[in-house]
Amino acid sequence: MKLKERIKAALTPRNVFAWIGVALGVVIMSAGFVLFTNPYKIIPGGVYGLGRVLHHIFPAIQTGTFGFMFDVPLMIAGFLIFGSSFGAKTIFAALIMPFVMNGMTSWIGENPADGVSILSTMFDFSDNLLMAAIFGGLLIGAGTGTIIRCGATSGGTDIVSMMLSKFLKINFSSAMFGVESVIVLVGMVVFGDYTLPLYSLISIFVSAKALDFVLDGASYEKLLFVISEHREEIKHFVLNEMGRGGTWIHSSGMYTDKEKEMVFLVVSRKEIAQVKQRIHAIDKDAFVVVVDAYETYGDGFKQFDPEKEKTTNNA
Repeated sequence: MKLKERIKAALTPRNVFAWIGVALGVVIMSAGFVLFTNPYKIIPGGVYGLGRVLHHIFPAIQTGTFGFMFDVPLMIAGFLIFGSSFGAKTIFAALIMPFVMNGMTSWIGENPADGVSILSTMFDFSDNLLMAAIFGGLLIGAGTGTIIRCGATSGGTDIVSMMLSKFLKINFSSAMFGVESVIVLVGMVVFGDYTLPLYSLISIFVSAKALDFVLDGASYEKLLFVISEHREEIKHFVLNEMGRGGTWIHSSGMYTDKEKEMVFLVVSRKEIAQVKQRIHAIDKDAFVVVVDAYETYGDGFKQFDPEKEKTTNNA
């Protein structure tokens, strides 16, 4: 594809709005940190949560700068390990996040007592840390979900969790919980306040629920049924780009009686936006159905637990 054609394809309304959506998600996410969690030493996980801990130790370096310092090597590692699953929008989100966060911090101030702007006094939750934890988690989750819906990821601990899931063969959500828990524990030790982890856990919980809501589905896995004439291209995408497996299901059209092959695929909610965009790029006429998966068992997913099933059935 020539450069002119690439530029024309990139400037379609769909792509332009996607980039704007990523930027909006970064702003929302940054507001959650700057207005509600950072001023009160609440650590909602993530590289920017860890950055807030390190800022307490090295106050000359802002939280956003620390987050950027972690994001860059993690992004490089992500490209080396996962390849094409990391796109330009993810790099864009990782690059602008520290500038947006540092800019907000410089304008508003690091804590409400600074009184640098009207917002610093309006959003003073010094006497109500529970509200700070809830609203901080809400904005962080909503911002992360917006970024993911636009075909990017927030990077950071998502990449670490993906690596742990890949190499240790553990569930992604379990890996994420472990990584975030370590960051919260580090914050507890550094700040020397053993009540803060409780607010941090509340913020992480609310963030996860907000993320689920924005992504429109409480279930972690999604089922995709895809009918397309571009069999080999979709097969290459699933096997080589996603590193997953799928199933061909022989079918026929009820109206035409034409023989067709339908792809059955299970993906995580964080992959769904990328998968839909890639399939659309391969075949604009593809027929795609996406449904929630309540539970998924088998290779790469949950393992059957006969004893647990027996207990549930006898309850």
